[in-house]
Amino acid sequence: QLQLVESGGGLVQPGGSLRLSCAASGTTLQYYTIGWFRQAPGKEREGVSCDSQSGGSTNYPDSVKGRFTISRDNAKNTVYLQMNSLKPEDTAVYYCAAAPRWLCSARPTDFGVWGQGTQVTVSS
Repeated sequence: QLQLVESGGGLVQPGGSLRLSCAASGTTLQYYTIGWFRQAPGKEREGVSCDSQSGGSTNYPDSVKGRFTISRDNAKNTVYLQMNSLKPEDTAVYYCAAAPRWLCSARPTDFGVWGQGTQVTVSS
């Protein structure tokens, strides 16, 4: 059974960078589309970035385009989210999620396996 564990969150100053990791166990991620989502206090969970089983990747909010990059290392069974030029509004709990689907989706309900989340706080 697929399990996901996120790591790499923390406190960073505005303009800084973090790399989040999503390590999988139980089965290979090769046959899954992986999404990164975030949820800030009082807000709905939103899709941030996605790497599809078909080989494509995308970022969803305009606010992260050009700053966030998703990548996958199948040998390590891990997906990464590189976050640069971080802003206070990026503060949230970040989750990775997996779905046995061919294409990406920004909808949390399209993903059935979730990690526990990792806190990212951007503050001076």
